[in-house]
Amino acid sequence: MQRKYEYRRKLPHYQPAFKAFLITFSTHRRWTLPESVRQVVIDTCLAGNGRKFALHAVVVMPDHVHMVFTPKYDADGPVSIPEIMQAIKGASAHRINKALGRTGKVWEEESFDRTLRHEESIGDKVDYILGNPVGGGLAKNPLEYRWLWRDTQ
Repeated sequence: MQRKYEYRRKLPHYQPAFKAFLITFSTHRRWTLPESVRQVVIDTCLAGNGRKFALHAVVVMPDHVHMVFTPKYDADGPVSIPEIMQAIKGASAHRINKALGRTGKVWEEESFDRTLRHEESIGDKVDYILGNPVGGGLAKNPLEYRWLWRDTQ
C-alpha cells in the first residue's frame, strides 16, 4: 500500500511513500551545542535506526543537524516524519538538558525536509552530509569529524 501524508506546521510538508529524506533541524535560536553533548544526538538517531527509520547518515554541526533516512513501515503505512522528528528531538533534548543541568528548548520546532527524488541518490546526499564539516571549516576531511555517522552497509 502506498500512502502519502501531508502535514502542516508553519511550513507545509508532504511525505510520499517509499522515499528517503534529507532533514535539517537547528538548535533553538542557533544556540551552539556544546561538544560534550553532540554525541547524544548521534546516539539518539542510532537508537531509532531500524525501528522507525533506516538511517543512512547523520552529522551534528555546532548549531544544526543533517540526516538522511528512509521511514520504516508499521501497520498504518510509513512512519510519519513528525513522529520520527518528535522522537529524535524529544529524547535528545531531554538527555542534553539533563547532561548540562539546564532546562528549556534545545531545538527549533520546524525542520526542513526534502524528499529525495529518483534522480537524486541517497549517496549524493550522504556525500553532502560528509562534506558539511569540511565546508564549515571544522575538519580537513570528513573522517576527522567526530560527530558524523554513516551507514557502511
